[in-house]
Amino acid sequence: MTNIPETGRTPRVQIRLIIIQVLVFSLLLTLGGRLWYLQVRNGEEYADEANGNHVQRVVDPAVRGSILDARGVPLADNQTRLVVSASRTELMKMKDDGDAVLTRLADVLGMTPKEVGDKVRLCDAKTPQPCWNGSPYQPIPITDEATPKQALQIRERAEDFPGITAEPTAVRRYAAPGGAQTSQVLGYLSPVTDAEIQAAKDTSSPYLRSDSVGRSGLERTYDKQLRGKAGVTAYEVDKLGRVMGKTQSDPARPGANVVTSIDARVQRVAEYELNEAMKAARKEFDKNTGENYKADAGAVVVMESKTGRIISMASNPDYDPNAWVGGISGKDYAQLTGKKSNFPLLNRAIQGQAAPGSIFKVIPTAAAVNAGYKFNDRYPCPSSYSIGGQTFKNFESKGHGSITLGQALEVSCDTVFYKLSHDQWNKDGGNKPKKDTKDWFYRTAHEFGLGKETGIDLPNEVKGRVPDRQWKKDYWDANKDSWCKTGKKGGEYAERIAYENCLEGMKMRAGDSVNYSIGQGDTLVTPIQMATIYSAISNGGTMYDPSVGKAIISPDGKHTEEIKPRPHGKLPMDKKLRDDIDGALADVATRGTAAWRFGGWPQDKIPMHAKTGTAEVYGKQTTSWFATYTDDYTVIMTISQGGTGSGASGPAVRKIYDAMYGLDAKGKQDPKKALLPKPEASLPKIEPDGSIDAPTIKPYEPQKEEPPAPQELAAAVPAPASGRRD
Repeated sequence: MTNIPETGRTPRVQIRLIIIQVLVFSLLLTLGGRLWYLQVRNGEEYADEANGNHVQRVVDPAVRGSILDARGVPLADNQTRLVVSASRTELMKMKDDGDAVLTRLADVLGMTPKEVGDKVRLCDAKTPQPCWNGSPYQPIPITDEATPKQALQIRERAEDFPGITAEPTAVRRYAAPGGAQTSQVLGYLSPVTDAEIQAAKDTSSPYLRSDSVGRSGLERTYDKQLRGKAGVTAYEVDKLGRVMGKTQSDPARPGANVVTSIDARVQRVAEYELNEAMKAARKEFDKNTGENYKADAGAVVVMESKTGRIISMASNPDYDPNAWVGGISGKDYAQLTGKKSNFPLLNRAIQGQAAPGSIFKVIPTAAAVNAGYKFNDRYPCPSSYSIGGQTFKNFESKGHGSITLGQALEVSCDTVFYKLSHDQWNKDGGNKPKKDTKDWFYRTAHEFGLGKETGIDLPNEVKGRVPDRQWKKDYWDANKDSWCKTGKKGGEYAERIAYENCLEGMKMRAGDSVNYSIGQGDTLVTPIQMATIYSAISNGGTMYDPSVGKAIISPDGKHTEEIKPRPHGKLPMDKKLRDDIDGALADVATRGTAAWRFGGWPQDKIPMHAKTGTAEVYGKQTTSWFATYTDDYTVIMTISQGGTGSGASGPAVRKIYDAMYGLDAKGKQDPKKALLPKPEASLPKIEPDGSIDAPTIKPYEPQKEEPPAPQELAAAVPAPASGRRD
């Protein structure tokens, strides 16, 4: 065996040792650098994150701002109630998780132990309502309807109710001043959802789990301004959830106040008179259906003609928004949403769509003049008009000889507009349309703002419908399969219509055009659209975005953000045509189809303009429309299945004007009784402490009507020139 000298082995061992030393030193250097990075460079950041693992935040909800009418009267504010709450943190410290305390509490509140227990359990995917969806470290409300006696019992026997508080707390209230509900305009609140929290977490106004948010109406539109900013207090807790101390506290900031253009007094009158008009219509016999009118829904809009601001907006049926405060019961929700309710949550002023009938005729009048017809030329008004074997009758089959377009509006002659629209249909090529069709009647309707939203500051406004050529084609594409399947050439009426639509539903037929020209057929409008149009005629041609919000005022009254009226276009008519139509509508009120409803009106002092409308709806009774304006206001009313325009809606509209201007039945004005002879120009003053010196609203007392003697009636109420009352 050969021996290797030790001196031959030493250099290699030394090299290995050096390499190992370098590796060890590098590893130590790396670990040291990382340790410096974690403890020195980013030490404070990671320390904060570690501390956060033991910090729980408790939310102090902000007091929601008030919604005020134009004079400062609260429409929606906050009411102090005695709220009994339970601290889940304190209850969990007890051996029985607080069951004994909750049982004693249930006995005091007149509730069952299960009802109280359900209130304080935490919500999860398996836990049905009721349950608590907020932070487990936040006091959980058991009831907001505690009596002073119950609250006193809880506070005096504090040793029996550890973790239970009974404190005055601000709760939303819908005041209904003078009986004015203003339901659909105000809207309501409900708890925020997880999806909404996630969607808003990176915005400038994130939601907290304790928040209630606006679901409709002004509560939704101005939710961000009304909500304010909740306060957050951070508590340090141990791993068992026990509070060790307070680490941070940010006080809550109350929400701003929204001042509206609504006048609570006029709102009450509008709601009352709309309801009375519907009740009166139900007593009238409909000879076409052989039963009384159903008058199942209605709406009224009162608008400032020169600004588009809403003075009143009523929809019937309505509801009490207080039903939503504190969480709506299943029974109440079913009553508000069931078929028998006729859907009171709908705001029919902006969501109710119907054929407009004759109040639409200002649009084809403008269309005819824009197409080249002269306003003061004479046009035949026979009792009927025939197209291809189909006869379209005038209302009550009356003829009026040759008349001007102004007179056609005054007596509401259908056949004048039938002929004009049929002529234009032929000029555009009839059933074989030209490539460059003018479509004056449809184009003009779009220019009047129909078929799209008005831009009102309320959610879920609908567009209505202008049944032009493109709509006909799209509608046929969507329904042709169904029509072709159910249609029969010699079947029932609906089957014959389906058969015809299957074959040529994509065509703009002559019958479609003549029906459209008087606001019938597939045309749909909303009351707010027609109010926008008639107010524009009143003010000289400017169309405004209708608005309810008038100003945002800070809680202390120091900062005001006024919401200015916003015009969005001009009517498609020059000044002469506007003046001609304005004069014709004045004639409607003084000697035309609306004259019998304005007997004794002081026309020389407060010029009144009107247009009546009675729209036929297949399978239903006629829809009543009444469109009116003065220099100050525009009032539009509609009643579904209510009968004629002036017959059903006319009296109510007259009484709304009487109340605003302070007029008696004979047209004599008493300024002291006038609710709003001129639109409110100023804003209410909010004091630094948040208080508002708001006037008291008296309940509305309708005038007692004394039936005039026959000779007085004949003198005061001229017969309509047409003899008709539509």
